[in-house]
Amino acid sequence: MKNKILIGIDPDVDKSGFAFKTKGEIKLSNMHFFQLFSSLENLRKENEKEDLMVYIEAGYLNKGNWHKTNGTNSINAQIGQRTGANHQVAKLICQMCVYLDINFCEVKPTRSKVNAEFFKQITKIDKRTNQEQRDALMLIWGL
Repeated sequence: MKNKILIGIDPDVDKSGFAFKTKGEIKLSNMHFFQLFSSLENLRKENEKEDLMVYIEAGYLNKGNWHKTNGTNSINAQIGQRTGANHQVAKLICQMCVYLDINFCEVKPTRSKVNAEFFKQITKIDKRTNQEQRDALMLIWGL
């Protein structure tokens, strides 16, 4: 058996955060939807099914209207629209994994965002990262 490959994905309408982790390597990036499809397809072709596991942040597993702010109805509607669109991307990525015959797990977000300074402390990654990349790696950190 080869090294276990863990993939963390923080879904987003524009570019999803993507974290790739094996025993000796971590790669972080952001990918458009079809770049993500191609990457997962290539990883699946290059690896045995048992060696690949994808963890997808599934914000829709959280219940409640947590995106409502004290702003105007218009602002709340825009926030809700963006949130719903990101949830749909997550669901499509799950369908993508089914189609590609890749093992996956929907992860309910339970922790707050990790800032760059704290991220560097726990991961020892010194390169510049964005919030989507950090969120994607946190899905698989410690696994």
